[in-house]
Amino acid sequence: MSKLHLYVLAGTLAVVGLGIFFYKTLFLGFPLSPKTTANVWNVEVRVKFIAKGKPVKLSVLIPSSTRSFAIADEQFVSAGYGLVATREEGNRVATWSIRTASGPQSVYYQAVIRAVKTKDPAATQKPPVVTPPVLDEPTLEATKALLAEIKAKSADTHSLVGTLIKKVNDPAPDDNVKVLLGPKPTISKKVETVVSVLQYGGIPARQANGIRLQEGKYDFSKKVPLLQWIEVFDRNKWQSFTPITGESPVPEDWFRWWTGSKKLVNLDGATSMSVVFSVTPKVEEAIVAAVRSAEISKPFLVKFSLFGLPLNTQAVYRVMLLVPVGAFILVLLRNLVGIKTFGTFMPVLIALSFRETGLLRGIFLFVVLVALGLSVRFYLERLKLLVVPRLAAVLIVVVGLMAIMSIVTHNLGGHTGLSVALFPMVIMTMTIERMSILWEERGATEALISGLGSIVTAAMAFLVINIKLVEHLAFVFPELLLVLLAGTLLVGGYAGFRLTDLYRFRELAKG
Repeated sequence: MSKLHLYVLAGTLAVVGLGIFFYKTLFLGFPLSPKTTANVWNVEVRVKFIAKGKPVKLSVLIPSSTRSFAIADEQFVSAGYGLVATREEGNRVATWSIRTASGPQSVYYQAVIRAVKTKDPAATQKPPVVTPPVLDEPTLEATKALLAEIKAKSADTHSLVGTLIKKVNDPAPDDNVKVLLGPKPTISKKVETVVSVLQYGGIPARQANGIRLQEGKYDFSKKVPLLQWIEVFDRNKWQSFTPITGESPVPEDWFRWWTGSKKLVNLDGATSMSVVFSVTPKVEEAIVAAVRSAEISKPFLVKFSLFGLPLNTQAVYRVMLLVPVGAFILVLLRNLVGIKTFGTFMPVLIALSFRETGLLRGIFLFVVLVALGLSVRFYLERLKLLVVPRLAAVLIVVVGLMAIMSIVTHNLGGHTGLSVALFPMVIMTMTIERMSILWEERGATEALISGLGSIVTAAMAFLVINIKLVEHLAFVFPELLLVLLAGTLLVGGYAGFRLTDLYRFRELAKG
């Protein structure tokens, strides 16, 4: 197989792995750091009123999910009221009703809102049907004149809307604008005027109402002000404009609650109504927020991922996915540096054990167990046993030594021995066997060098896989294993000098 084939394969694996990685970070919001946090918002609408012993009917406009925000959970809180949720003119409406009520009453709507990233909706072929508003004579003439003026100063719908908003907010408005706005123009009146003029001109337009959800701020007022802005159907989609500056689109933290000029709350059969908005941001782990958002916007991706597994299975994979990282460290140290080890996976598994025992205590336990095991192995050699019984005998001795060390250290007030059982017993047994064979065939020096190399490799692997960031990246972005695989293939194709060869052949370099 040619080198070109190897490079193409490694490059393809790396591109695919990095492509999925960047997609999850840039578009799905998966965090790169395990300590990253994100905000969700608890929103509450509280309606209080005084019932007069008659039937009561309360209607509240409630929000729908948008492209930027999703309703993750919602609750309707009331005592003794019937509830019906319907959709009217594109808005969701919750209607509470009761046959008889008296005295102070409270009704709550609560929702949990998450920021999401979804694709733009598919282009609509047919624009919404525009119903021209019914205007009285002065308002009609002012609308006609204003519409003719702004059409002459604009090239398309977008510029027409911007020009109209600028005219409506002019500090010195002309007579037509004065007639439309009245003596005390408010933001709501300006939005209503812009929408009315656009609808009269045959342009689909509507009033949008909502609240602001700000990230990283925890000083929300208990009376959150309502926002109004303009939405115009142009180029096959709804586009938003701020009512004062005409900026498009509106800020990303503006959350649309409902559209149209209807009131948020309508009450029949009671008096003294008060409505209070409460918005409270809640901090949670960014990975939790990303998974919950992905469950809403892209449930298929979460269902067929590690996050779709049971929690106990996820805990297993949090450890298992560190094994390839340790194996890659081993490949680098053996093929590029030239460190000798016993086997391929033994140093990696020992490194995982170090995560429980600690590095220094783990090395101490490893050295003691191997030394005692070698002593037993050399003694068994004199008995001329067959290979399988000899290995079984060494395994039994290793387990017994682990138990003894656990008991001794526990009675001495330590806990190091309690973690010794986490050492892979079979790997320890095979290590002792291979080290004894190497000792007999090549001498004590070669055996000790390989043993020392195994310890150094395990320690290096431990220092890497014990980093919280590495554990986080390995579990949250398992596609990075493809990048590790690509790197392993490239290192595997290297057949040049290793770093230790520079020391071995130093005499040749002098000559």
